Amino acid sequence: MADPARARKLAVRIRQIVSSAIESQIKDPRLGMVTVTDARVTSDLREATVFYTVYGDATQAADSARALASATGVLRSTVGRQTGIKFVPTLTFVSDVVPDTARELDAALERVRSADAELARLRENATYAGDADPYRHPEADDEPSDAAGAEAPSEQSRNAS
Repeated sequence: MADPARARKLAVRIRQIVSSAIESQIKDPRLGMVTVTDARVTSDLREATVFYTVYGDATQAADSARALASATGVLRSTVGRQTGIKFVPTLTFVSDVVPDTARELDAALERVRSADAELARLRENATYAGDADPYRHPEADDEPSDAAGAEAPSEQSRNAS
């Protein structure tokens, strides 16, 4: 097994090499606007998974996937030449679902914001069904007690004398 740090460094290097090679070497007309988002290498450095996104609709994504599959050999040899490692990992291209998930989360957050705004709008003119304060409070807290009122004059009369 290789060092995990070495696998991470190789994955970063593969991502850089593949993205620049797609831009400069691959001339397939089926290849759309492809962005390499991530690369992961297994711990034995034998297989690399390259994640990508395609700007466009589903047909452009499918065409780009076919173009990347046909260009895998060229890209693998480019990775081997530029990295100089003994065994060049096999490349597997996987469409990245993170942007789609982010769009779904943004849409869900927007729905929640609009529901909160609607609830706040309905709450502005709302009134309580019962009392505004439904809890019972002891009446002793509301009125001064007789013992406190009786002590106060006696203290005042002692001070006056």
